[in-house]
Amino acid sequence: MLVLLRDRLDAYLHAAAAAVGDDSPEDRAQLIDGDKADTVDFRLNAISILLINLEPETSVRAPDPWLRVGPDGRQQRVMPDLRLNLHVLFVARFKGYALGLNQLALVMRFFQGQPVFDRENTPALPAAIDKLVIELVNQPQHEQNNIWSALRVHYQPSVLYRVRMVVLSDPAALTPPRIEQTVVHAHRRDA
Repeated sequence: MLVLLRDRLDAYLHAAAAAVGDDSPEDRAQLIDGDKADTVDFRLNAISILLINLEPETSVRAPDPWLRVGPDGRQQRVMPDLRLNLHVLFVARFKGYALGLNQLALVMRFFQGQPVFDRENTPALPAAIDKLVIELVNQPQHEQNNIWSALRVHYQPSVLYRVRMVVLSDPAALTPPRIEQTVVHAHRRDA
């Protein structure tokens, strides 16, 4: 799913660069390199994308999360879906500070223009995801400081978005066992 967002953003950034005569083939948006355990390395002259948090979505709940209607229309008892929101950080690291701010503004313009990714506007959306809603997160200064301290790098111009709602479900999930009969055993204790 992050790959999909990266690809769409990268295409948008390439189109914006081509409009001003920059036709460099290098990726303009990229996921961070995951082979370094201690520090995060943000590539120079690119927007780096980093998942910094997952949180359960609690505002949207099914009346009975254990109930699902199968393709044949029958109701089944299954394990409930796991509904998640992703916090995704977009970091602009550019040699020229003004250029980095401009690229960050383009990221914000992209998500302002397309805050919802669904089957209609994003056919490549994974089958398990109906739609993604992208919203800007307003972070207090102390939270930003905590993130950058945890990343163990100096602050770079960045913007944080919440990606709602990724639903994880197992279509082959075992249904809870059906109770066919209840047996009650009574034992008499003599006092």
